[in-house]
Formats: sequence, C-alpha cells, structure tokens
Amino acid sequence: MALIRRFEEEAGRQYQQAKAGGFLHLAIGEEATIVGTTSVMRPDDYLIGTYRTHGHAIARGTDPKNVMAELFGREDGCSRGRGGSMHIFDPERRFMGGYGIVGGNLPIAAGLGL
Repeated sequence: MALIRRFEEEAGRQYQQAKAGGFLHLAIGEEATIVGTTSVMRPDDYLIGTYRTHGHAIARGTDPKNVMAELFGREDGCSRGRGGSMHIFDPERRFMGGYGIVGGNLPIAAGLGL
C-alpha cells in the first residue's frame, strides 16, 4: 500500500510539472481496496481496471518503473508509451488494462470470464 501511495504522489508531482501528458486520475486513498482485492487473486485470474489503474498494475506485479514510463509516454512503458495513465496494460501478469470509459470494460471482463 505504501509503494502505491508513493507512486501516486510522485505521479501527481510529475503531472503538475507537465512531465506526464494526457489525463491523470490518481487513486490516493484507495490503496487498501487495491491491495485487498489483488491479494486474493490467483495467478491465472484476469484483472481489468477502470481509469485509476496504476496501483492495480503495481499490485499485480508490474514494475513501477514501467508504469511511470508509461505515464511519460516512453517506449519502455508497460504499454510501450501508447496507453498513458488510463490504459495501463500488462498481459504477462494477466492485467488486461484500464479503460477510460466507465463501464466500457464490462463486455471485455465478461468475455474473459467465459
């Protein structure tokens, strides 16, 4: 939880300095929910987020450096710099991304659950 909080605080600082582009939706105060839900998941479970997914990716095992690189639009980001804050993606850890449209992830989650 502390790692996720520190990550979110630093992401917020970088965004305020215009170093991270696009939109940035932080999950400060939601760390316990993130860690609580991801801690009971099996390695073969899929995880799909919404638009506040930095912590979910980190809790699932994505390297925080790759998540931060994604916020900066860098090629070494977990989505190769193309997803930004709301579209973090790490298929290796079965983290199938965050979605900027509320509810837009539900059909994908249903399909993965079949």
